[in-house]
Amino acid sequence: MKEYEVYSSLKVPKNSKIIVRLDGRSFHQLARDLNLTKPYDDNFYNVFSNVCEDLFKEFSASFVYAFSDEISILLDKVPFNGRLEKIDSVIASFAASSFVMHYNTQFKKPPAFDARVIPISDDDILEYFKWRQDESWRNCVNSHGIFYLKSKYPNNIANDKINGKNLSDVHELLFEHGINLNDVDTYKKRGLAVYRKNKKVVGFNKKENKNQVSYRSYVHTDWDLPKFSFDFFKQIGVLKWVLYQNYLEIMMKNSMK
Repeated sequence: MKEYEVYSSLKVPKNSKIIVRLDGRSFHQLARDLNLTKPYDDNFYNVFSNVCEDLFKEFSASFVYAFSDEISILLDKVPFNGRLEKIDSVIASFAASSFVMHYNTQFKKPPAFDARVIPISDDDILEYFKWRQDESWRNCVNSHGIFYLKSKYPNNIANDKINGKNLSDVHELLFEHGINLNDVDTYKKRGLAVYRKNKKVVGFNKKENKNQVSYRSYVHTDWDLPKFSFDFFKQIGVLKWVLYQNYLEIMMKNSMK
């Protein structure tokens, strides 16, 4: 019966980096079941940050980024010999298990994530995460917009009022009613990320009879992300300078088209 497993041999290209993107399945219903605070629930995102840290450590990720109910995991080393079925199923199930473990509550229905694998080159990493961070901002504006409108109107009228409005319209609407999104917590606008940082450690070298400086890496969860740029990814060791030169060349070529 092994021949029926027609997808089991699918693999990602050798020596490629991948991003595994997870999306919460039916998390709108989950939010209602858990009676989450709107538009953002602090406890939910504390749990979500723990899930991201677990994923980072378990799969030796180089960078994990999350907003709303979405998580993107950048992997320099592809696990499970590149087998797509296993990458998707194991990482999605691990995330769901971590979510349940950290939430420590009784769920009406088991939470789940779907997963997709995205092969990616170094030249495209920055653009990918800028794209997702832009989506985080759109999510922030729309979440605050619909929350405000539903506080004033029935749900159906609120939905009609926000449909068709662009981001600047919703932003202006909120500002006119005293809601300044510049004052909103950074993670709600730009998402959160998990990556490695180095810390300076000063110890005493008895043999040489002097202080000695060393650096140790640790896993850091960043709730105050800047707008993504090459400098940011270079600083945390995800991208190198030579890639920035390639990136500039690509952007210049695209601008000339």
